Amino acid sequence: MPNSRVDAPVIAIIPARYASTRFPGKPLADETGKPLIQHVVESTLLAPCLSRVVVATDDERIAQAVKKFGGEYVMTREDHPNGTSRLAEAVATLNITDPNAIIVNVQGDEPEIEPAIIETIVARLATEKTNDDRSAAMATLGSPLHESVDITNPNIVKLVMDQRGYAMYFSRSAIPFVRDPNPEKPHSIYKHLGMYAYRRHFLDTYVALSPTPLEQAESLEQLRVIEHGHRIAVGITDATPAGIDTPEQYAAFVARHAIER
Repeated sequence: MPNSRVDAPVIAIIPARYASTRFPGKPLADETGKPLIQHVVESTLLAPCLSRVVVATDDERIAQAVKKFGGEYVMTREDHPNGTSRLAEAVATLNITDPNAIIVNVQGDEPEIEPAIIETIVARLATEKTNDDRSAAMATLGSPLHESVDITNPNIVKLVMDQRGYAMYFSRSAIPFVRDPNPEKPHSIYKHLGMYAYRRHFLDTYVALSPTPLEQAESLEQLRVIEHGHRIAVGITDATPAGIDTPEQYAAFVARHAIER
């Protein structure tokens, strides 16, 4: 989707923290000859709809690494409760004032993210009317969950949508419960992909919302939006970006990168 089809600037912000329980210093891992965060930035820049890509970090070492490879960065506080809060600070610091600008949150540990995924989420949010309170000012992605995947795994977040493509609920539990399975008409179950896009003004709205019971019970920040009565538009993609959470997953990425080269 080219920029001409979007009614406002589209900016990707990539949160990158040094601290990680399972993989400290992950953004700076450089066994491929480049820090991991550089791979993420370069893959993100391939999305034609983007006008700007910025790394948001709370660590000077990451900032210097981004500066070294010619990327753009912004410093943020260390005490943000979630990624949306960090994005809100980043866009304020960057002085992004267009209320309808689309801000895409790209995870800082997905070096192999496909540009088409970014295009899909931006296109979904761009279809929402900016002057209609009933429209969504936030979008996310879902992907059909294959039968081989354990839907009871709490680390795989599931989502259900209404008939118009808006999220009804997200859960770590298996939803929906299909009481009478029909092999001839299997029910689609969707995995939530942790990417979000927001209209600039909605980031300010989000951080002003109080935490909610379901958000806290499931430990899913997007539930705060639904519980306060706002809509989340859902784009569907067959792609399933693989994030890097552990040194073992990073080693596998390094091996794939060596083969591709």
